[in-house]
Formats: sequence, structure tokens, C-alpha cells
Amino acid sequence: MSPVATSDRAALAVTGITKRYGERTALRDVSFEIASGELVAVIGPNGAGKTTLLSILAGIASADAGSVSCPPRDVGWVPQQPAVYSKLSVRENLRLFARLERVADVDAAVARMLAQADLADRAGDEVGRLSGGNKQRVNIAVGLLAEPRVVLLDEPSSSLDPRQRERLWGFIGELASRGTTVVYSTHNVQEAERYADRVLVLADGELLFTGSPRELESTADRYSTGGDFEAAFVRFLHERGH
Repeated sequence: MSPVATSDRAALAVTGITKRYGERTALRDVSFEIASGELVAVIGPNGAGKTTLLSILAGIASADAGSVSCPPRDVGWVPQQPAVYSKLSVRENLRLFARLERVADVDAAVARMLAQADLADRAGDEVGRLSGGNKQRVNIAVGLLAEPRVVLLDEPSSSLDPRQRERLWGFIGELASRGTTVVYSTHNVQEAERYADRVLVLADGELLFTGSPRELESTADRYSTGGDFEAAFVRFLHERGH
């Protein structure tokens, strides 16, 4: 896919992305821009196209039409299930993936990520013995070894308890505050409302809305009388035929 022109502050520009699987259209003419350091949630029902979109942005899947401005080498990909080796220690995993990423200074990259992910005291522990929250932080640390401009997270907190989620989102928020662009998918509308600077709403492969959580809430509130944001969001989708 060829690059597209972006605005001065855009870290990622997506133009007209379409993806088909046989007769099914997973994404239909999706376009948006994301600024440097922005934290963006991609939300929508099952089958909306969230994971398909992230996999195309990561360069794992190819689109049938459209373009992405940021090359895969500048993107860190963090899948939903930790893609690490449970029998290796945290440090050994980071060293292995740093070599696979051809990081220039492996030791420096490992030390940086142990500190940034607050995993220095767990460096010698087998990943398989870690809590779910710590495993996910290792997973994200692996995706950040090459210092990507953009990091993509697929359902990063789906298997975590409330305390683990809070700590994980603190870590993710720090990434964005340092200038890393973060894009994550989630089924948890409240999580998107609480942590995202902006939300993208996908349904049946169509981009229905892009704007701040407050703007989405204002739009959804028009369809609600009970003050339940999640119910209002469902009604929002229904009113648009999804």
C-alpha cells in the first residue's frame, strides 16, 4: 500500500481502507488520521472489523484497497494473547525479541523496557509464573522494543481484573504522554470513555463516528433517558442500522 499525505501533526493516516473475505466485506472505505501522542480507542460490536483494521495497520494483513501512511517498521503490534515464551524469563524474552527486531543495542533496549514497564524486579522470573497483568506488560514491552512511533493493542485488558487493568492503563497512558501514538481495540465502552482521547466507532466494517468520548457521549445521550452510557451507545448503533 502506498503512503498518503498527512497533516503536520498526524502520526498515522488511513485512507479508504477496504478489506474483503470472499463475499463478506470486513472493512468498507475506512479513513481517519491520528496525531502523535494521541490515545485512540476502536470500539464496536463483535464482527465490526476492529482486529482486521489493527492487523492491516500493523502490516500483518493487506487491504484490498486504500493506503496507510505509517510503514510496518514504525508500528508496534501487541496481539490480544501474549506472544511470549512462558518458559523463558522476562529478560530472556526481551533479549530474544530485541534480536529478532534487529535492535542496534539489545542490552540498552532490554534495560529501557524493564524500567519503562516497571518489570525490573521481575526480570529473572519465568513469564509463565507471572500474573495476567504482568504478562500483558511483558507483551506490550516486546512491542515497544524497536521504539515504534505507533503501538497497536488488540483488547489489551480483556483478561485482567480491575486492579490489573488500572495498572496497565497507567502504563499505557505514560506511553502516550511520552509521544507514542497508541491505538487500541476494546469491547468495554466505559474503558474507551475513561482512557481514550478519541474513539473510532466501527460496525459491520463501516466507520460510523470519530471524535472525543465526550462528543460520543453527547451524541449517544440523544437516544437515552436513563443515563446509562452503554445502553445509549447500543441505541446509537441501532439507530444507524447496526
